[in-house]
Amino acid sequence: MWSLETLGRVRLSRHFFMRDFLYSEIGNFHQKQNIPDNPDLAIETGRAFCETLLDPLEETFGRVAVRSGYRSSSLNRFGNENKLNCARNDHPLECHIWDRGEGDARIAGASIVIPWFADQYAQGRDWRDLAWWMHDHLEYSEIWFFPKLCAFNLVWRPKPHRRIDSYIAPRGCLLRPGAEPGEDLATRQARYADFPAFRTIAYP
Repeated sequence: MWSLETLGRVRLSRHFFMRDFLYSEIGNFHQKQNIPDNPDLAIETGRAFCETLLDPLEETFGRVAVRSGYRSSSLNRFGNENKLNCARNDHPLECHIWDRGEGDARIAGASIVIPWFADQYAQGRDWRDLAWWMHDHLEYSEIWFFPKLCAFNLVWRPKPHRRIDSYIAPRGCLLRPGAEPGEDLATRQARYADFPAFRTIAYP
């Protein structure tokens, strides 16, 4: 039997613990618990998410700030029903419920900010510089960018969709699943030539 304290101490990867993803402003304000129905599945999926996507970001850019991480199905349902920016639980793009689905239907995601890039974005840098960097370096499934702090939802799936969308101008879909980037590799690389050297972790 999992206790919430024990769950929070579970280390998902070199840089992240389960506790990093359990805080919810919706849950805190409305006094709703945010506890997985299936902690083992939440850990398994969250670990793949952190090792595949978040650890390389933190290794490369420094601290990654989590704005919204895991949501239990009951908390997410409450957020959706009360129009608190939560998708329906059965929406195929709802990425915050880590403990649902089996096999290739698993999904995990979080809304994050990279302070290193947020500082440059505040000075007018194009969000697409970071989008194309992630496309060229990470096995992401979906990415959605938001205007505040250039935050973005980053999603892991066993079989990535490779889709990028944005609410920042130019708004819309930058890359659809199965499509080729609209910019060639050399043009994309020129966008992020001043980025730190890519670093990752070789897990056994």
